[in-house]
Amino acid sequence: MIEFFTAHLPWFWLSLMVIFVVIEAFTMALTTVWAALASIPMIFISRTGLPFRWQLLIFVVLTIVLIVFTRPFAVKKLKLGQDKMNISSMLGQEVLVVSAIQAFKKGEAKAKNGTVWTVSSEGSSEIPENTVCIVTEVQGNTLTIKPKIDGE
Repeated sequence: MIEFFTAHLPWFWLSLMVIFVVIEAFTMALTTVWAALASIPMIFISRTGLPFRWQLLIFVVLTIVLIVFTRPFAVKKLKLGQDKMNISSMLGQEVLVVSAIQAFKKGEAKAKNGTVWTVSSEGSSEIPENTVCIVTEVQGNTLTIKPKIDGE
């Protein structure tokens, strides 16, 4: 069995690469892709007759080097983990109420960039038109706002 395994090490590294790519496709965490990349040179190194324990050591070192030096760059370029919606950036921003908020009725407010948002008032209070407010919370695509006090 061991002779069969050592005779087919390139296939072992190739299948390991495929396994890591499949795991990465399901997780999208940008972690196992580096092990998949490290297994590519291992396919060729395994044909040199180097003992398996040294191949495994080279694989682990290559994987760690790729994770440490290239993952931060890739995460930054691919913008992983960052919210792609601009609604989360609305927290703390000023908006102008363009449609009054009344009891049991949401209103509308215009942001500085010109986007009109559906808004509700904090504490279900009524807010008249042309009131400058501050965004206190985001729930789905609705902003929760409160009137701006002059000192804020």
